[in-house]
Parts: sequence; C-alpha cells; structure tokens
Amino acid sequence: LTLKRMAVRKGYRGSGIATALGRTVLAFARQSGCQAVVLNTLMVQHEARALYERLGFCWHRRYVLPTIYGHLANCTITVYRYDLSGTP
Repeated sequence: LTLKRMAVRKGYRGSGIATALGRTVLAFARQSGCQAVVLNTLMVQHEARALYERLGFCWHRRYVLPTIYGHLANCTITVYRYDLSGTP
C-alpha cells in the first residue's frame, strides 16, 4: 500500500490526529492483506519524518527528485517502509 498524502491543518497539529490517521492506515493495510506500507517525504519535513519513525516506519532509501529543479535544489526524497509481513 502506498500512502500518498497525509496532512493535518496547522491549528490542529500536535493533538494526535496524524498519529491516529497513521495507525488507521496501518490497520487498514493489515486487514487488507498488504505486505507493507510505503511513503515518500521531503527531507525538510522534519515533523512528518519524526511521526513516521514513531509509528515504526523505517528508512528505506533516498533519491534526488528526478527533475531539473530537483537536481539544482538537491531536493531529496526519503522513502519510508513499514513491513507488515509476519504481523497478525
């Protein structure tokens, strides 16, 4: 399963909404028989990266955005993965 976008409005951040959403995604993926959940995030999204790591996602790989802008700005994308194989 690929988690494409997840956002919480600024005024509501820090209240546990993103954590609840993330756990819901993982539960849905488990119930659906998925082997893993993967997502991409920019290196500058420190809070998002911290959230994913707290939820148990592991760093999988990094790459520079494959566009002219990506190379000029060194826009690095981190891919996180949550392995579901072997979980009930």
